[in-house]
Amino acid sequence: MFDSIYSSIVTAPQFFIMMGASVITGFIFAWIMSFKVRSTRRFFTVVAILPFIISAVITFVNGNIGAGVAIGGAFSLIRFRSAQGSSDEMVTIFIAMGAGIAFGMGYIGYGVVILLGLAVLFLILSVMPVFEHRSLAQDKLLRVTIPESLEYTNVFDDTFSHYLKSCESVGVKTTGMGSMFRLSFKIQMKDPSEEKEFIDELRTKNGNLEIAVLPYSDPQNQL
Repeated sequence: MFDSIYSSIVTAPQFFIMMGASVITGFIFAWIMSFKVRSTRRFFTVVAILPFIISAVITFVNGNIGAGVAIGGAFSLIRFRSAQGSSDEMVTIFIAMGAGIAFGMGYIGYGVVILLGLAVLFLILSVMPVFEHRSLAQDKLLRVTIPESLEYTNVFDDTFSHYLKSCESVGVKTTGMGSMFRLSFKIQMKDPSEEKEFIDELRTKNGNLEIAVLPYSDPQNQL
């Protein structure tokens, strides 16, 4: 089962065995992943047939270096025609591609294990609280917009010390055609029920401009 079904020359029966295994297993894999990955129906349709597409390419370019380089260049262009997906979508595609390589080399058993095994592992890890940390859940992102004329270095220190358990500056950005600044902080409230009072006090110091308190997630998107 875990030996390659291909001989030195790929025959039609071998190819159709590979095609059936990759398409059926790819459909099951896409169906399992649809329970936890938030995406469109079209995305899962593509994921279902992606293992066969990759395996067919690997089968046809097997041993042909020139064709392999040409196909690799063609695949590299796809990223410029595709919008960036979520991490769940990306890992789904990588699993499908990895299994497609195994199928394309004739290792049907390994391809099935990669698709179904990693799908089950993904489901298990997604429901386990092993990567959830209570302290991280308490982190919030504070965005404060201030006028250009306001010296912001220490203006909020007394308010922060009164309401916040911790406060860390994560960036400063100009906004409003350079007429205002947007300050971003990673904060933890001492008492979450005092959030409104905290915002009201900040409003008295920033000229009643925009203030936002958001869940703290990706540091790359904090500004």
